[in-house]
Amino acid sequence: MNSHWLILPVAIPAMTAALLVLAQAYGLTIQRTLSVGATALQLAAAIGLYMLAGDGEPRVYLLGNWPAPFGIVLVLDRLAATMLLLTGVLAIGVVLASLGDWDRKGRHFHALLQFQLMGINGAFLTGDLFNLFVFFEVLLIASYGLMLHGSGQRRLRAGFHYISINLIGSTVFLFAVGTIYAVTGTLNMADLAVKVPQVAAGNEALLSAGALLLFTVFAVKSAMVPFHWWLPPTYGTTSPAAAAVFAIMTKVGAYSIVRVYTLIFGAEAGPLAGIVTPWILPAAIVTLVLGTIGVLASRGLRDLACYSLIASMGTVLIAIGLFTAESLAAALYYAVQSTLTSAALFLLAGLLVKDADGRLPLAAAALRGNGTLFAGLYFLLAIAMVGMPPLAGFIGKLLILDAARPGPHIVAVWSAILITGLLLTIGFVRAGIDTFWRKPKSDAPSADKRATPILPTAVVAAMIAVLAALSLLAGPLMEDMTATADQLLQPQTYIRAVLGTRHSAAHMGE
Repeated sequence: MNSHWLILPVAIPAMTAALLVLAQAYGLTIQRTLSVGATALQLAAAIGLYMLAGDGEPRVYLLGNWPAPFGIVLVLDRLAATMLLLTGVLAIGVVLASLGDWDRKGRHFHALLQFQLMGINGAFLTGDLFNLFVFFEVLLIASYGLMLHGSGQRRLRAGFHYISINLIGSTVFLFAVGTIYAVTGTLNMADLAVKVPQVAAGNEALLSAGALLLFTVFAVKSAMVPFHWWLPPTYGTTSPAAAAVFAIMTKVGAYSIVRVYTLIFGAEAGPLAGIVTPWILPAAIVTLVLGTIGVLASRGLRDLACYSLIASMGTVLIAIGLFTAESLAAALYYAVQSTLTSAALFLLAGLLVKDADGRLPLAAAALRGNGTLFAGLYFLLAIAMVGMPPLAGFIGKLLILDAARPGPHIVAVWSAILITGLLLTIGFVRAGIDTFWRKPKSDAPSADKRATPILPTAVVAAMIAVLAALSLLAGPLMEDMTATADQLLQPQTYIRAVLGTRHSAAHMGE
């Protein structure tokens, strides 16, 4: 496998989406076949690229063979490969789960899903800020369609708010990249890493403004406080399959923070080094706290999944905010497990709770058959989300706590994670009691008593099995993720791979 394979995670879903639009007239079966096959190919490509990146040497693909920084480049390093693999695993689960019933609720589900995957994979691979904006727009436009898939009054209202906040975010993104380009004359990330330390003192304030505007955009995407409010109404009203794939969209925001503020504005960025570091940790702690409060206040399984996702993002961002090799490795491990846990929660909620808008009181779900099976799945997902042993959520939180132990933020980080962990446990226990034990109210709507959908249930179980595997393989996985964090904090190899040895030497002051 060589660098030409880097284009596959973008090219496969792009071509498949176009074919799916054309296949609309030939029925749902052929759409499903194409979608499942293409998603399986993407997973296979992601596995191959993950193995390719394992030697620690970044690979570069030059579109049109234009040399960087003048052309469009895709860059594969350990971080990008890990996120591509996570996307592939999540995508194959979502597309299989949707086959039971959810892809019938509206038109073009599979085409929109493939466009979404194209945008997500492109965002992880791109080595250019403007093309990061382009891939953001691709995944957002696809998410607008997926969010509204199946229609419904509440969905339309939430969709209007979701589209509005993202249009504002896109505008700010353009202002940010325009400002950065005006100062540096480039948007290639590796080239920016070379030029940002050399910016004239008179332009530092303008470049700082661009960096902070960019951080604001990424904070919106990652549902960081105070930009978290759009997530519950959006994810809570869309279809379960769409919400499950949306679970990785917040990680795109977190990925962008890690990529930009270790490579471009990292330790070697001169006066702009660590420009967002003072902001991330306090905002992350508040995000975790408010997500936990939302879990305690939830009155529906969808709301529970939404606010637990916000809380998990707070935990990931706490680890990122420490900006050490140990904390970044822990953040990556926890991000992987929390993405799969959140996706599985959304799918399980879709199996248990159903009405025209996708919500019922918690107790109404108890009327559904196979309560023991669903209760077992819920229990395992709950302990993974709150961070109890033996699943990966416990190991991930333990790693974050250990990463904070030598630093000055130990009291704040430990207090936030441990206290919210207890409160999350209370929230999930209450929801579990209301869902599976409490007798439903006499005026509660009758629940769907059809046979249990096999595919979505199997996907939830498979995701739990992956979480168990993450626990059993935590040792070797953390070795890989520590190597990923070390690579992030030593950006010279990335710069050398993209620009060549001359620019890398200039960056290192040789």
